[in-house]
Amino acid sequence: MVMYVKRKRYNLNKVSSSFFMSGYSNVSDDFVIGSHSFMGPNCEICPKVVAADYVMFAPNVKVLGGDHRYDIPGTPMVFSGRPILKSTIIESDVWLGHSCIVMAGVSIGRGSIIAAGSIVTNDVAPYSIVAGVPAKVIKSRFDDTNDIQVHDEMLESRHFVGKYCGSKQ
Repeated sequence: MVMYVKRKRYNLNKVSSSFFMSGYSNVSDDFVIGSHSFMGPNCEICPKVVAADYVMFAPNVKVLGGDHRYDIPGTPMVFSGRPILKSTIIESDVWLGHSCIVMAGVSIGRGSIIAAGSIVTNDVAPYSIVAGVPAKVIKSRFDDTNDIQVHDEMLESRHFVGKYCGSKQ
């Protein structure tokens, strides 16, 4: 019942019924997120963000919108407007760590982990663990390509939810 009220309050018509948001966050009403995903308190999600299934947003995660134009000679930045906002894509099974910042227009690949406090300015390859300012790959989540295949198959399986969450599909 609590999430029903939050979906109505935030006008979140494009989120899964199994999405859970803890506490207050500032979320654009066009936010799309898949099943069994979670958002901690104090997150800020700009327009044009699409997240898939099993995504975790730790507290204070920010997905920022487009920046101001700064490349128009003779016009102060405050009057230069903003460029066209690109979509930000967060694929399945991504964990965005506490207080990380994701710049608009990047794609974060399936199964990736974004370390706490990182600033993501470029696309992140699937199953990467990134950290730092700007975020750089520090290691791969899985060492073996067979492990990646097993994990991909699990994410693509319709039986995952029933197997781990007690429902029958």
